[in-house]
Order: sequence, then C-alpha cells, then structure tokens
Amino acid sequence: MHVIAETERLRLRRLAPDDAAFVLQLVNEPSWLEFIGDKGVRTLDDARAYLENGPLAMYARCGHGLYCIELRDGGQAVGMCGLIRRDTLPDVDIGYAFLPAHWGRGYAEEAARATVAHARELGLPRLLAIVTPSNARSIRLLEKLGLAFERTIATPTAPSTAVYARDL
Repeated sequence: MHVIAETERLRLRRLAPDDAAFVLQLVNEPSWLEFIGDKGVRTLDDARAYLENGPLAMYARCGHGLYCIELRDGGQAVGMCGLIRRDTLPDVDIGYAFLPAHWGRGYAEEAARATVAHARELGLPRLLAIVTPSNARSIRLLEKLGLAFERTIATPTAPSTAVYARDL
C-alpha cells in the first residue's frame, strides 16, 4: 500500500487493481454520472481496465494521480481525490468524488486539503479544478481551498465547464 497522506480521519493511498469493486460502485453513482460523466465502466473487468489506463498509468507517467480515500478506522474506501494531469489543461487539476453515504461529514474537504498539501510537496506551481457550473457543493469546496473562478471552457463531455485556479 502506497500511502500519500494521512489526516485525522482519512488515509490517501494509491489505487490498486484490488480496488475494482469500489471503483465500479463509485463511477456508477448518479452524482458521478451527472457531474463527471459516464466512463463506460459496467463490470469488474471494466473497472480494472479503468484503473490500469487511468490512475495507475498516471502514477507511472506523472508520479501522481487519483487516490483512494479510506477511513483510517477500518480502512473502508469512501471516495477518490487526487491530482490529474490532462492534456487539455495547462496545469494539474484536483479532482474528487465520494460515495453519497459519506457526504456531509467533511471528508471531501479533509481529503482535498491533504491533496493540496501534496501538490505543494511535489513542487507544483499552480493548481486547477474543472467543475460543472451547476455543481454548487463542489464549487463551495473549491472556494474553501482557495481556488477562484478563472474562465469557462468546453470539454469533450460538456459544452460549459468552469475552470478554477490558485497559485501554490
């Protein structure tokens, strides 16, 4: 297990092929589908391929990626949060998603703050985030993290995506 950070209640660690069942559940949550998009992950094999071609490939290429967020007490996976290097953006962006059963407990903010600290440790000069303009909860979190609206862009999956940014 490659631990990236620990907070009072959470552990951020690299995702692994054994996380396929959790990933299958998370990427098919209605909130994921609405705000992030359909990744076409329908089976455990699809989830393993998503991990291999997504987070695991990004770790190898960039040294960072999306991380599994698990409770320190018991190790239950509750979400993902991490640093994503997209070809379509000039800087690394922070991304996160949590299972709805764990919303409203401050886990997203706790994990995101640890991820921002990790970005600083990596020496990243700037951090971006992309968000659907109607995702008010996510926008509030980005603002708590010190990111501010910068511009609107079109992406392959959404004609209107808000870009937030901050210097580190």
